[in-house]
Amino acid sequence: MLKIVIGVLAASALLAVAGCGGKSDAEKKSEAAAAAAGSGRGTITCDGSATTKPTGLPSGFPQPDAVTYVSATKNGPTVIVDGYSTESLEGMYVEYKDRVNEAGYKVEFSELEKDRGDSEVAYKTPAPNSTEGIVALRGGESCANGNVSVHITNRPSG
Repeated sequence: MLKIVIGVLAASALLAVAGCGGKSDAEKKSEAAAAAAGSGRGTITCDGSATTKPTGLPSGFPQPDAVTYVSATKNGPTVIVDGYSTESLEGMYVEYKDRVNEAGYKVEFSELEKDRGDSEVAYKTPAPNSTEGIVALRGGESCANGNVSVHITNRPSG
């Protein structure tokens, strides 16, 4: 009998919590859109002045001529570099993929989705100081000025 009472009380509490603090459909859609925009895509950077700080990227990491790195931060062992390019999404995808290979890094994964306006090039640097990371490119509607956002993460391989 005690188990039934506890079960009924737990179910009532769950229903009460579910009904509280209801958000409007517009608020829910806005939150969902914000979460989707940030999930795995990184910061969108469409313009800005070049950073004067060292990026912290591995030695010989490519920086195509059309790319301006705007910020470089460190979050624990992870280096995050944001910038933009005046080149097309497809042009930047091909250039990063080629230049990563030319730098002696291994391209672990690459993808160009022109219809979605995004692209990724995942890489791994050679030992002994092996790191891995991804170059995430966002074009299309991401930048109203026609630029392509560049978001790079790099961390020690593990």
